[in-house]
Amino acid sequence: MANIKSAEKRNRTNELSRARNKSYRTRMRSAIRELRAAVEAGDGDTAKALLPQTLSLVDSTAQKKIIHSNAAARTKARLTKAVASLDA
Repeated sequence: MANIKSAEKRNRTNELSRARNKSYRTRMRSAIRELRAAVEAGDGDTAKALLPQTLSLVDSTAQKKIIHSNAAARTKARLTKAVASLDA
């Protein structure tokens, strides 16, 4: 446990950030899961409707440094490719 006042404040701040980051990450993962489920089901219309929203969530999560920018780019590429494969 921290004994210094600034360290105690830092711990409080870290807990708040951790909770906030967890909610952003959970929202992003849920959106990705929903999109992948639509792709698996072969539902092209739903997948195309969900894609922009999901990519936006991935971008905003990366912008907040919750996930790495390369991980975001990789995720976006894979999701876009999966949705595009429904047309082919």
